Amino acid sequence: MPRMAKLVLQLQAAADRRHGGGGLGLGLGPAVRRHPLTPRHTPAAAAGRFALFLLFLAAAATTLALALTMHRHGPDDPDAAAAAPGASPRGDFAVVINTWKRYALLRRTVAHYAACAGVDAVHVVWSEPRPPPEPLRRGVLNCTRRGNVRFEINDADSLNNRFRPIPGLATDAIFSVDDDLIVPCSTLRFAFNVWQSAPSAMVGFVPRMHWLTDPRGSIEEYRYGSWWSVWWTGTYSIVLSKASFIHRQYLDLYTNKMLPSIRKYVDENRCTTPAILDIAMSFLVANATGVPPIWVQGQLALSLLLTFMPLSTGRIFEIGSSGISSLKGHSLQRSRCLNAFSAMYGHMPLVATTVKAVDSRRSWFW
Repeated sequence: MPRMAKLVLQLQAAADRRHGGGGLGLGLGPAVRRHPLTPRHTPAAAAGRFALFLLFLAAAATTLALALTMHRHGPDDPDAAAAAPGASPRGDFAVVINTWKRYALLRRTVAHYAACAGVDAVHVVWSEPRPPPEPLRRGVLNCTRRGNVRFEINDADSLNNRFRPIPGLATDAIFSVDDDLIVPCSTLRFAFNVWQSAPSAMVGFVPRMHWLTDPRGSIEEYRYGSWWSVWWTGTYSIVLSKASFIHRQYLDLYTNKMLPSIRKYVDENRCTTPAILDIAMSFLVANATGVPPIWVQGQLALSLLLTFMPLSTGRIFEIGSSGISSLKGHSLQRSRCLNAFSAMYGHMPLVATTVKAVDSRRSWFW
């Protein structure tokens, strides 16, 4: 090797040693110092992951144990409900059932609600032209040993009978329900607890919404929003009285203080949309309080599922789904009701909200 080339290589090797170089070094600057990579899975990190895994297993075991306990000794158990804090053995609310020529459904519905803990009495609103047949009367009155079932006989056939004051009513809270809706006792009790926190509001299971037809227009015209509207937007302003809690003072306000023109409109349009009664009561409460209703989460199940699902599931069962409300065009009729009542009141009293009451003990996602 020529002497000059040998000297150059010696000088370069010395430079590499001074700068910590580990390579050949080609005179382009000091070589990059190499550091060992930190291990991706250190013993401490592995231990942390294992601890999190144990916590997850403990949480899952606790949830399963609670679920099994509620299944064996759930709130539907009258003894458990009576032992719960704040439970009253004489009952805390009345159930008012509206019925019309569906005797088999009525027997089943009365038997269910009369057996629920917390029910002081069951009142059947009877508006048929003839008194209840004696076999039906005996069957309904004898469906419970508590003797807490009464027929409220009305002389005239009117949808407004549903909200007539009830003589001798012993409770402030009223659960208004149709004869084809079954709400599990535990779900009913939860809704009553929600009502107790806001007794001036309507608290129910079936939400609806009113919408401006043209939000940018100069004329305030409204359209009725069905369940799918509520599901899509999470917004509602009405809970149907077919399954809702109200204060008994609203029975007097509806019958004796509300505009007579509204009750007349209800009777004149009952054949086109029975839900007009729900809208009328929603207007009344909103106008009196200025607050929105409260929607209690409850899944509506078909009657066929009632055979396979226990009532402790928290679903609301509709055991008779045929009727005027299922006919096409009912949304248009209800929209007309909204606008008619708004004109009678001189403003729109309904208040929209997005609040929903959920029983976290029975829901994975709340």
